[in-house]
Amino acid sequence: MSNAGLAQFQQVFIEESLEGLDTMESSLLALDEGGDGELVHTIFRAAHSIKGGAATFGFPEMASFTHEAESLLDEVRGGKRAIDKPIVELLLRSVDCLRGMFDRARAGQPLNDAVSDGVRGELAAMMGREAPAQAGPARRAGDQAEAWMIRFQPHAGMLAGGNDPLRLIRELAGLGELSIEADLSRLPSLDKLDPSECHLGWNIELKAPVKREDIAAVFDWVEGECELSIEPKPSTVVTPVAAAAPAPANIADAAAARGTREASAESSSVRVAIDKIDSMINLVGELVITQSMLDTFREDFDPARLPLLQQGLIQLARHARELQESVMGIRMLPIASVFNRFPRLVRDLSQKLGKQVKLELHGEQTELDKTVLEKIGDPMVHLVRNAIDHGLEMPDKRRAAGKHEMGTLKLDAFHRGGNIVVEVSDDGAGLNREAIVNKAIERGLIASGEGLSEEAVGELIFQPGFSTAAVTTDLSGRGVGMDVVRRNVSDLGGTVTIRSKPGQGSVFTITLPLTLAIIDGLTAAVGEERYIVPLVSIVESVQLKPEALKTVVGGGELFRFRGEYLPVLRLHELFGCDGAKRSIEEGLLIVVEGDGSRVGLFVDGLVGQQQAVVKSLEANYRRVQGVSGATILADGAVALIVDIAGLVRLHSRRKAA
Repeated sequence: MSNAGLAQFQQVFIEESLEGLDTMESSLLALDEGGDGELVHTIFRAAHSIKGGAATFGFPEMASFTHEAESLLDEVRGGKRAIDKPIVELLLRSVDCLRGMFDRARAGQPLNDAVSDGVRGELAAMMGREAPAQAGPARRAGDQAEAWMIRFQPHAGMLAGGNDPLRLIRELAGLGELSIEADLSRLPSLDKLDPSECHLGWNIELKAPVKREDIAAVFDWVEGECELSIEPKPSTVVTPVAAAAPAPANIADAAAARGTREASAESSSVRVAIDKIDSMINLVGELVITQSMLDTFREDFDPARLPLLQQGLIQLARHARELQESVMGIRMLPIASVFNRFPRLVRDLSQKLGKQVKLELHGEQTELDKTVLEKIGDPMVHLVRNAIDHGLEMPDKRRAAGKHEMGTLKLDAFHRGGNIVVEVSDDGAGLNREAIVNKAIERGLIASGEGLSEEAVGELIFQPGFSTAAVTTDLSGRGVGMDVVRRNVSDLGGTVTIRSKPGQGSVFTITLPLTLAIIDGLTAAVGEERYIVPLVSIVESVQLKPEALKTVVGGGELFRFRGEYLPVLRLHELFGCDGAKRSIEEGLLIVVEGDGSRVGLFVDGLVGQQQAVVKSLEANYRRVQGVSGATILADGAVALIVDIAGLVRLHSRRKAA
């Protein structure tokens, strides 16, 4: 198969292998907690699949590395070695190394690095032998000779993997004339001979002017299952001509190009259940039937058939809505793919910090748009690290406080009001109000903590660079980087809030839209323009009397809403709309929340609620502050979608200027 043809399948192989690594990791964690022996077989099968695929799809270094891990697992599986924590730890690090190799494969970089070489050496040392030579040099491209000397020594277990050495030799014969000498040096005595194992080796001379990579390709399937050397016969080496000198650069360029393509394809595919495809095809069929019925009215319209036309339009609307939901459903994936990364993280952090942590996962099957799913992982990792590092107490402190020495960390996902809610909660010490208030006063954020609600105190930790930790660790500090968490969630059109009780723990609640492609919003009129305000950001809409509006020097306009003063943002001033209403009693204030703050958006009025198909403004025009995209309204007009978090930040900067 050509390199171009092979590349078509490499991305699929990588995605499947990453799932295999997830399986290996979760099974190793379960094994570490006392799981049964069947888990070893599960891990072995996953490793074996990765190794076979790596050899097939042109990653011999990965195949060789996995072979070492597989050999160790084979000894455990065969009862020659008992599973223990050092083995689990080494295999978990092997999983990490393989993930790194896949990342480098996507980037077109060399697969091996110092870390993978070191772990590979540890695997070999655990089995009492030296680390085998790297597989890479055998695949040097461009080497050419008139004849080759090949040493092929299969490992004893090659036959068990379904590979036949004679088949490989027959494939070699297809490249040219062979002279073969059998190596019987490893053949045991008859009473010790196991017919299921391979004891023979071969020294082969291939008389053919072929490249080294063509010969190595024959052995792709058994990379890591044999000792293989391919050397040109000394008197037949072809000296490269001067014109061939640029070849290495071309190879590097090709690798870089492959890496770019694969990196860009990293998030460009999604697996879809066949029942979802079937449902969509059925809906398309219904649409075609309805369209055919409506087409008859173009040629022969009779007013007497008007009820039939109305019925057809109703059917068309229903099928279009169902098709939309079906297509959107293709992008919906369970949040389990994000949750599954945390058992390992919790295990490693708890071991490092000397804490005992029980992780509980709920709502793993809750579905979320693929794009949202890919971007929510990092904020959640930050919250989990904070909860373990600064939320949960050490075992002795928990016992002294009358708690179980093992703390509990919960991840929960569920639907609420058309949105997805993800909660990260712990039963730790909760936020230290006194420390937060003192730090906020020290930084000049507040004058004092008197009268400050628990909610307002919790909001302080989302300030950039805010930390109450006396010593910042390499993990986190409750408050360190929380502004980034809020910013990332805001960029997804969501919100993050915190509830905390001293001695009882904290709950971080992330509210997200189901998808970024279509949003629910309110259409607001401002002069001759209309804007879409995302429903997830709206708290309430209110109508004010002029006396309810306060003007503060340097603070703009404020109004009182549920015990606090909120700033007023006039959209017509921000976006320069003509013909907009100016008097506060003629318009409407939409109270919205973004970036942890609430503001009142002053608009002429509300037109109605609708679903808006988001079109990227940045891709078609340029990035505009305070606008997250655009949509097409039913009358064909373009409406901008308001970015609430961006507006809040814009207002804060203008206020500070």
